[in-house]
Amino acid sequence: MNVRIITPAPPRSRTGNRVTALRWARVLGRLGHRVKLAGAYRDEPCHLMIALHARRSHAAIARYRERRPHGPLIVALTGTDLYGDIRNDANARRSLEMAQRLVALQPKALEELTPTLRQKTRIILQSVPPRASRSAPNKTTFDVAVVGHLRQVKDPLLAAAAARLLPEDS
Repeated sequence: MNVRIITPAPPRSRTGNRVTALRWARVLGRLGHRVKLAGAYRDEPCHLMIALHARRSHAAIARYRERRPHGPLIVALTGTDLYGDIRNDANARRSLEMAQRLVALQPKALEELTPTLRQKTRIILQSVPPRASRSAPNKTTFDVAVVGHLRQVKDPLLAAAAARLLPEDS
């Protein structure tokens, strides 16, 4: 199958959208599909389009749907979509309506969707293999790592604020 993955994240970007697009391309490639990543849809032939980010990929989604009214279209919901764009942006909402299937990366995403949209949504929990530990865990501390493309929309200081709620002797 010829699959086109649309992502607003440019090549060599390290944002979550790009990382997800590259991961999915590897998985689909290992399954025997031909996968191309792009930032836009320019009428290239494909059997399936997967678009990350309902608002930022809306032009590609609308063009694909116009050219292929019944073509398979999956929209992967990003955190920015779920916790802002689909509430406030008409194009993001239209992208969800045009998709035959929606994908979210965590179950609480369903709470942000209408009952109709929930029915066509599937949850894909992503994970990575655990790293081999180089040393035994420290039994006197509890280490925390905040991982992500931290920016204002993601409340980058939330972990620090949460740490202040811990007991003083922790």
